[in-house]
Amino acid sequence: MKYLIIGLGNPGEKYEDTRHNIGFKVLDNLSSLSNSSFSTAKLADVATIKFKGRNLLLVKPNTFMNLSGKAVNYWMQKEKIPIENILVITDDISLPFGSIRMRVKGSDGGHNGLKSIIESLSSPTFPRIKFGIGSDFLKGYQSDYVLGKWSDKEQGVLQERIDFTVKMIQSFSVVGVHRTMNDFNRR
Repeated sequence: MKYLIIGLGNPGEKYEDTRHNIGFKVLDNLSSLSNSSFSTAKLADVATIKFKGRNLLLVKPNTFMNLSGKAVNYWMQKEKIPIENILVITDDISLPFGSIRMRVKGSDGGHNGLKSIIESLSSPTFPRIKFGIGSDFLKGYQSDYVLGKWSDKEQGVLQERIDFTVKMIQSFSVVGVHRTMNDFNRR
């Protein structure tokens, strides 16, 4: 079984520890557990890991957020991975910081990365993990907030929430989206 795990973010040092790049951060943690590293390939940085007999292709699009769909579509086609075997990890301002939810479908919710993927795949129906970053910003400052660095308070629990998200990804690859949602969305 082959899975495409996509972490959303923006390439470059400038964006490295920002809220918008939580997808990249989660995949970095997942790859380090397998002593795997990313290499630059077409439209993305990629790494391959094995987990309980499953092959997971980790993809961090280097197309910038609003063109993420281009990389997702390319790697799905190249690796012949069906839409139900992809999983997108993204930040979400509508969830409180640290809340993590898996969904099988949904709108883009104003997220440019999800919007691009939905357009590229011509479908809003694909598994995703939404990592809550909260909405502690003044009206008109959303961009500054999502592209801002984690607060000291957030940093204190960030690694634990990343580890939780990694366990969700591993569960998804073994027992599927519905059982993973049942097991993890309540916690």
